[in-house]
Amino acid sequence: MTLFWRRLREQRAALVAAGVVALLVLVALAAPLLTALEGQDPTTYHPDLIDSARGGVPVGPLGGISGEHWLGVEPQTGRDLFARLVYGARVSLGVALAATVVQVFIGVVVGVAAGFGSRWVDQVLSRATDVIVALPLMVLALALMAVVPSGFPRPVLVALVIGLVAWGNVAKIVRAQTVTLKELDHVAAARLSGWGSVRIARRELLPALAAPVITYAALLVPANITVEAALSFLGVGVKPPTPSWGQMLTSADVWYQAAPQYLLYPAGALFVTVLALTVLGDGVRTALDPRAASRLRIGIGRGREAHS
Repeated sequence: MTLFWRRLREQRAALVAAGVVALLVLVALAAPLLTALEGQDPTTYHPDLIDSARGGVPVGPLGGISGEHWLGVEPQTGRDLFARLVYGARVSLGVALAATVVQVFIGVVVGVAAGFGSRWVDQVLSRATDVIVALPLMVLALALMAVVPSGFPRPVLVALVIGLVAWGNVAKIVRAQTVTLKELDHVAAARLSGWGSVRIARRELLPALAAPVITYAALLVPANITVEAALSFLGVGVKPPTPSWGQMLTSADVWYQAAPQYLLYPAGALFVTVLALTVLGDGVRTALDPRAASRLRIGIGRGREAHS
């Protein structure tokens, strides 16, 4: 673990990305405190701050930015944009992390069972995994979201749907690693000593699987943020008045000319979050496996070679 942190600290891009992610998580956790400092909340309407004669455009410069509304207000409703943005971070990050936990848990269980189980268990689980991987994520998620009663908490539902339909790649990676690990001497010795399959998996396989699983999980989080934003943008994800960045983009698609800041704030937050998590995931992958050079570093190196 000490070696991992030392390798990670050597990557400046990963450290900057980690700082950005930590700041985003802190903002999400401190959303009630931040909005209390501003004196606003994400659901209160302010009809006096919008110009009804112009179709609901915010009154004042830059979308109504003022000492009381740090990023202005939402067109047509007058809800505070800063409050909705920081509370939206809670939903978007929370859904992505919860979905990643579900994906990793199911994928690890299925992958270890397939790689370490008998031949017929491997065949059944591998074919089931192939089916899951082949299914179109967005189409299946849209279908599942449409049939669930509206009273079910939407953020929880989105996290469960993403996790339950997108674990196939995790299972494939874990199965491939398990097939290799079970041939090693220490695993064979554990089997000869009479250990059960569950004990061998817990004591011998799972510690060795930690590096590839953590690496892939770090790259799953930004992908899940994008899926949550897409589902909310399509109108089947998080529902108003609960704020999320994808839901804010849905409402902003008709205001990009009259009130462009309403579109730019959630889009910018989404872009920065996905970029930071992707760079951090790449750094974690390189730190855990020093033989695999960073994709970002390769690109920089090629650029330098071309200039020279």
